[in-house]
Amino acid sequence: MVKSGGTEDYTRRSLLANGLGLTPPMGWNSWNHFRCNLDEKLIRETADAMVSKGLAALGYKYINLDDCWAELNRDSQGNLVPKGSTFPSGIKALADYVHSKGLKLGIYSDAGTQTCSKTMPGSLGHEEQDAKTFASWGVDYLKYDNCNNNNISPKERYPIMSKALLNSGRSIFFSLCEWGEEDPATWAKEVGNSWRKTGDIDDSWSSMTSRADMNDKWASYAGPGGWNDPDMLEVGNGGMTTTEYRSHFSIWALAKAPLLIGCDKRSMDGATPQLLSNAEVIAVNQDKLGVQGNKVKTYGDLEVWAGPLSGKRVAVALWNRGSSTATITAYWSDVGLPSTAVVNARDLWAHSTEKSVKGQISAAVDAHDSKMYVLTPQ
Repeated sequence: MVKSGGTEDYTRRSLLANGLGLTPPMGWNSWNHFRCNLDEKLIRETADAMVSKGLAALGYKYINLDDCWAELNRDSQGNLVPKGSTFPSGIKALADYVHSKGLKLGIYSDAGTQTCSKTMPGSLGHEEQDAKTFASWGVDYLKYDNCNNNNISPKERYPIMSKALLNSGRSIFFSLCEWGEEDPATWAKEVGNSWRKTGDIDDSWSSMTSRADMNDKWASYAGPGGWNDPDMLEVGNGGMTTTEYRSHFSIWALAKAPLLIGCDKRSMDGATPQLLSNAEVIAVNQDKLGVQGNKVKTYGDLEVWAGPLSGKRVAVALWNRGSSTATITAYWSDVGLPSTAVVNARDLWAHSTEKSVKGQISAAVDAHDSKMYVLTPQ
């Protein structure tokens, strides 16, 4: 970095200098559903499904390998080696295939001596070499985990890989996964394009809601080029109800979280494709203004979340975290609208519009469900 006029001018990564993350990334990651059971056939079939099921056309672009893709040991030159039994064609061939579908390939490493599974090496001390390897393979995204880190601060470890990626000759989205341990929202925007604010999510209501809350307090730090990450989507994995998954997807979209699908896309059924394919909800997440929505009002288990959108519009979610149906009201004063505003209220899940709404919007919301609106001043 260079300093000028008493302010710090971060030269390349900040101010969108790597050109990535203007809006939150959208795609798929292998971990939530498959853990270490991934291979090149799965990745190719997932890329195929991303296109055939219409998700790619909605903006889901990244196909991301998580842990367990490499051999336990590096080769004689110190390079990472794709696992021969599961990725016999290598990562470059896989990237070429994914790119041929108009998609992007993501990969995983760790800012430690080994990854979290301890089945492959981490990149600590090999940052420059591994970044060049990833670039040579055609990788577009790196998730960088935090296990086995020798008790070195993430503020020391993550910038080294950031610089290595910038020097790799390829634009690679950099996803920090240090679990929110040292408040990365306060320092990671100069280092990467997204940063995890929480430990791992699991496929349960309690895990999802707690991650939404932990992520929410850092809303003001997010923006184009760098996003808070409450972890990947669990929609479609079976541990929550359709209404709970609708709330999960709505709040992640409103909070400008990365929308990384975590289920088996090849066999999505029931409500899952409908939830993940709601173009109006996705549009809130991808809005060019890039302001993270947040929790603006709480009435016990009843919550109002809201955030500004481009064109002087406002996104609002009414979220019922209680155990019975209840009416939730969002007043204009709570969601950032002038009290005299008259709006058209678009219901993003019902795909219907109520015109000339004044002062407030109310709805009966089922237990654990949510309603989501875009309010457009007339």
